[in-house]
Amino acid sequence: MPASDLVCLRVRRPAQATDFTTMDISKDEQRVLHALAQGGRIALIRTPDGKTAGLEFFNRDGWLMNSCTMRVFRKLKAKKAIKSSNGQPYRITRRGLQLVRSQLDNR
Repeated sequence: MPASDLVCLRVRRPAQATDFTTMDISKDEQRVLHALAQGGRIALIRTPDGKTAGLEFFNRDGWLMNSCTMRVFRKLKAKKAIKSSNGQPYRITRRGLQLVRSQLDNR
């Protein structure tokens, strides 16, 4: 069949929900995002060849917390809730602030 006989048809797909503000996140993700929203950070531990060996999750007071695993870190990064810039530790993004639900601070 000659190329001039081919017709390109665009098929419209139904609209998908792309509103990330209503995305459900797990309790572990919620806990990490809440601590990041208060000023925490996630620092990656790298091997000499540059591969990620682990991570350290610090709250705003500088205490090391163990609630952020590599699985939770990868999920938050995939949802674009956290971001690193210029080699700095990972911080919460605007999207992450939208995803986190407000919680009472028991201070």
